[in-house]
Amino acid sequence: MHAPGWAPAALALTLLGLAPLHAEAQADPAGADTLTLPALLALVEARNPRLAAMRAGAEAAALRRPEASTLPDPMLQLGIMNFGIPSLRTDMPSSMAPSVQLMQMIPLGGKLSVMGRIASLDEAMATASAEEMSWGMREMASAMFYDLWAEDRRIEAMGETLALLRDFQQVARAMYVSGMGRQADVLRAEVEVARMEGEIRSMRTMREAMAERLNALLDLPADTPLGRPVLGPLPAEVPARDTLLAWASEVRPLLEHGRQAVDQARSRVELAKKELWPDVTVGVAYGQRGDEMGTERMGSAMIGFTLPIFAGRRQHAMRDEALAMERMAASELAGREADVAARVGELLAELDGTRDLARLYREEILPQARATVESSLSSYRVGNVDFMTLLDAQMTVNEFQAELEGLLADYGKALAALESAVGRTLP
Repeated sequence: MHAPGWAPAALALTLLGLAPLHAEAQADPAGADTLTLPALLALVEARNPRLAAMRAGAEAAALRRPEASTLPDPMLQLGIMNFGIPSLRTDMPSSMAPSVQLMQMIPLGGKLSVMGRIASLDEAMATASAEEMSWGMREMASAMFYDLWAEDRRIEAMGETLALLRDFQQVARAMYVSGMGRQADVLRAEVEVARMEGEIRSMRTMREAMAERLNALLDLPADTPLGRPVLGPLPAEVPARDTLLAWASEVRPLLEHGRQAVDQARSRVELAKKELWPDVTVGVAYGQRGDEMGTERMGSAMIGFTLPIFAGRRQHAMRDEALAMERMAASELAGREADVAARVGELLAELDGTRDLARLYREEILPQARATVESSLSSYRVGNVDFMTLLDAQMTVNEFQAELEGLLADYGKALAALESAVGRTLP
């Protein structure tokens, strides 16, 4: 007596050792709207507000880049020079009215080029941070998707178990009427039916809460219908650890951000060393004054340099600080690489364990539990076992079924986490 509701779970687990599972294989026969993981991830990319904020920050960093390599704004000064006090007369022989000065500071030693490089790395780091956030959001959304899928499967399995309990209830009533059963069995069946109906209502409430959290991730109203999650194809095997680590080293945004941070720290060391070069300021001035002979016009030119006379306390300190920041960035990169390697190894072990355990449930545990239900029902009909034995056997099947759905969801979540750890989708 195999209930029809076991079929989706058995089909889903073909991905763990047989054939890939396709979304069409689990299409809702009622034609209800469905939600696939790729569609959900596309919505996350388009609608998640935190991801949008990170991308806006990357755009802002790109707009700051030209500013960093541009000369400082020139200074224009307008005034009156050498006027009399307290009369404020401007007809004295040395008075100039108006007086105009234009000054421009020019960094020397290639400082502007280095500052432009630092700003360019700022932009690249902001972009890498946004990409890392994208993978984090994908992992979070995938976990919610698989949890929602598993909850739907559990509700479906509970509904089918409820139908079986109602069948048991009818059998108990028929046996009681015929004098072969006990009234206590009928009452216990009614209690179990009511209890399971309450559990299903509770699970549906929990399912609504899970859907609301997913809507929040998508910046949608809480009651927006997302459709019934449909599981797509999942790989039964993943690439080897060395391959995954090579991919992560190549494309993981977190590691790319770390490398860019090291490059930027080195550029800051270079800039700090160049601060010993003086900055030059050039300027021109114009003034005029009037006397009995008419208007006399005068011009001036000037050049000035900064003097790093406090280099030991300023420029050298800046250089030492930049060197320390470079060491810190290199250490952080090494730590991130170690964390990624550990995470990949952890997820591979989790995938292997989940796959093996799911096979065990599918091939041995569940078939044996269902066979026990069939045997118990046959024995109960002839009075060889009591109703509690039959009920316990069915509840055991229901428990194993829920654990099987949870294992499949865990497998999908581990795959999503592995993609996030590597920074690319798995084949």
